[in-house]
Amino acid sequence: MLRETLSMVRDLPRLHDIASVLIRYGWGDVVRILGVSHLLERAGRLLHWKTSGEITQLDLPVRIRLALTELGPSFVKLGQILATRVDVFPPSWIAEFEKLHSNVPPVSFELLRPELEERWGDSIDNVFAEFEHEPFAAASIAQVHRARLRDGVAVVVKIRRPDIHAKIDADLRILTHLARLLEMEMPDMRRYRIVQIVGQLQRSLLRELDLAKEARNLEAFAHHFAHDDTVHIPKVYWEYCSEIVNVQEELVGIPGSQIARAEAEGYDLKLLAARGADAVLKMILLDGYFHADPHPGNVVYMPGNRVGLLDFGMVGRVTDGRREQLIDFLQALINKNETGMLNVLTIWAGDVEIDEERLAYDISELIFGYDNLSLKDIHLGALLSDVTALMRDNQLALPPDLTLLFKALITLEGLGNQLDPEFHMVDHLTPFVSSVIEARYSPQALAKRAKRGASELAEIVFGLPRDVARLFRRARGGRFRIDLDLKRLDHFGQQLNSAANRLTMGVLTASLVVGSSIIMTVEGGPELFGLPFFGLLGFIVAFFNSVWIVLSIWRSGKV
Repeated sequence: MLRETLSMVRDLPRLHDIASVLIRYGWGDVVRILGVSHLLERAGRLLHWKTSGEITQLDLPVRIRLALTELGPSFVKLGQILATRVDVFPPSWIAEFEKLHSNVPPVSFELLRPELEERWGDSIDNVFAEFEHEPFAAASIAQVHRARLRDGVAVVVKIRRPDIHAKIDADLRILTHLARLLEMEMPDMRRYRIVQIVGQLQRSLLRELDLAKEARNLEAFAHHFAHDDTVHIPKVYWEYCSEIVNVQEELVGIPGSQIARAEAEGYDLKLLAARGADAVLKMILLDGYFHADPHPGNVVYMPGNRVGLLDFGMVGRVTDGRREQLIDFLQALINKNETGMLNVLTIWAGDVEIDEERLAYDISELIFGYDNLSLKDIHLGALLSDVTALMRDNQLALPPDLTLLFKALITLEGLGNQLDPEFHMVDHLTPFVSSVIEARYSPQALAKRAKRGASELAEIVFGLPRDVARLFRRARGGRFRIDLDLKRLDHFGQQLNSAANRLTMGVLTASLVVGSSIIMTVEGGPELFGLPFFGLLGFIVAFFNSVWIVLSIWRSGKV
């Protein structure tokens, strides 16, 4: 089946590598179910089906992490996205996925120089006053060098690795097909939303491959915090930026992971925690854009107790509608409103069939567990983890944008607790929720929503005659059509086509045998080895047809 879905033969070497790693880490059954082994064998690539006993003794999440690490950048990024799916995977799996990092050796700068100088139209020595050829950071997609502009400004230069785009494109093609096949051939895997996760991976990787996109993100966040002296976003130097290179201001301060050093140098850790939390909550609830990975490595503590933020490659987006749902959800949590929580979770679950009675009971149990706690005693990270566990137990999955948001909030609260043991995210969240709710029901907001609703209603009413007329014209012209999306129907059609081909070959083979037998009894005509030539030729063709049919049935596993 995979043969019909893979579009290019050039992906076969990479597919062989993926299949070999899966087999080595104990996933041979998946390779067989997907038909990958048959495809590779037909292409003349043999697979070794031996799995190490030491590997099979490891826990499944550990084996998955090791396999993803070995498979390279695209799969490491896939694991990092899986680490955000706290609604799908249990904590033990999330802990393993969070260990995935793109620690790869840097590329020699001489391999990067020609493309950079072509983009800038001049030599590196003329563009910069200083440029460190040795990178101080290297990841799977890009590496970072320190430099100094001609006017003396210290900058960092983020450069995309050469040929990485083609490699990631091949991986994405294969992963997309494998995800569809997994959901088709293994129904139990559908609850993990594999196709959706691969789609999220594809969007994330394509964004990160375009380094100019990160520069645009930086500029957007800098605009939102232009009048906030407590948060610093690096300045972008657009004259040097392109799809393959990003030049931005170097933030001078103490890395977020060096908390003891910050305290020793007189920084106010409680104030840093509060300012970091307020910055991210403003992004989420007011601006609609947020830094999706606010871990210590992406934070710099700067003089004046300012918080500097780095690495805007992974950015989350909160639409107006989603922000309204999020506010309703948080308000229901704070007020312990079971019905409100049920309504929002039902919307987030989408078209998935829900056992509402069980979900309502689980929500009641969740709220009961927090019933005797005051607001200041509630840890938002633990609460969100309980909510995602509730959805996981009910086989519901959060929309991808919300998984990023929940993960960002949990990470942010963890960072806040490192800085200040008495830090409570809820204390910072409550004022934002209150102000947003007040703004939602202000006279201006109500008037705006009423105007928008009236406009939409008028469009529906006045457009109804046109839509009905179009419907009747299509029906009268025989162009009325209903589209049905039936799962596995394509697979059934392919099986039916394969069976028809075998049946046709069987009938032709039988006809050849009968016809050749008749020719053998007729005297005259050309002979070979004393036998009628055409009769002998018919038997030979019938023999090879029979071998083909037997091998086809054997390979399909339907003997």
